[in-house]
Amino acid sequence: MYKVILITGGSSGIGKAIGEYLIKKEFTVYGTSRDISKYPESKFKLLTMDVTNNHQIKSCVNHVVNEQGRIDVLINNAGVGITGPLEEIPEEEIHKHFKTNLYGPINMIKAVLPYMRKERKGLIINITSIAGYVGSPFRSVYSAGKAALDLISETLNMETKEFKINVVSLAPGDYLTNIPKGRFHSPVNEISPYKKSYKKGLDIMNKHIDSGADPKKVGKLVYKIISSSSPKKKYLSGSFIETLAPFLKFILPQRLFEYIVMKNY
Repeated sequence: MYKVILITGGSSGIGKAIGEYLIKKEFTVYGTSRDISKYPESKFKLLTMDVTNNHQIKSCVNHVVNEQGRIDVLINNAGVGITGPLEEIPEEEIHKHFKTNLYGPINMIKAVLPYMRKERKGLIINITSIAGYVGSPFRSVYSAGKAALDLISETLNMETKEFKINVVSLAPGDYLTNIPKGRFHSPVNEISPYKKSYKKGLDIMNKHIDSGADPKKVGKLVYKIISSSSPKKKYLSGSFIETLAPFLKFILPQRLFEYIVMKNY
């Protein structure tokens, strides 16, 4: 039987790549975007939805269920970036970030779970980040949100096991996407004590994205996860160094690992 897939943030970047790969495999794919009018050429159906709007979340999920009778796979991909010295990131921007990157996926899960429990099957893939395993300077808030979503995935998988619902965390590294354009970053303040180190770190972060891998690679991995009868609970996707880093973090002395990270920023 064909599977019904719902991807948040399906209009660009990793979400778009996942949707386009899955549609080729003859899945029924729905994506979401805050403004679908900007993407008339989408290869799969886009629905208007903002993950920070609970009413739109419920409306979107109900729409898919009314059309297809079920949702087999939820892929929580929608998210935004944020950078800056923690001391200088405005509190309201931190709240906005968590509302999108953490509370958004939580509320999507809450909306979809009743339907999956009724079917006694389902798969939830939360797109986290290797940054949720390995912190780096000036990405504290972003890393914290992704780390929290990873642990929610881990614990939720235990809660839903009796209903035959699998919850997976997929952590990508740097991929060639437009996330730098949409992220909030504290401006490089001329009188900031962090000016020199933050500017250097920001330039390196942007360079990593610009030289990132093709997000189609994540699409292929998602297909592998969906096709598995017993998926793993955590997946990493990125360069050799990126996927090795979380393991090195627990093997190497803490000070040595921190030194290596800081040398790269």
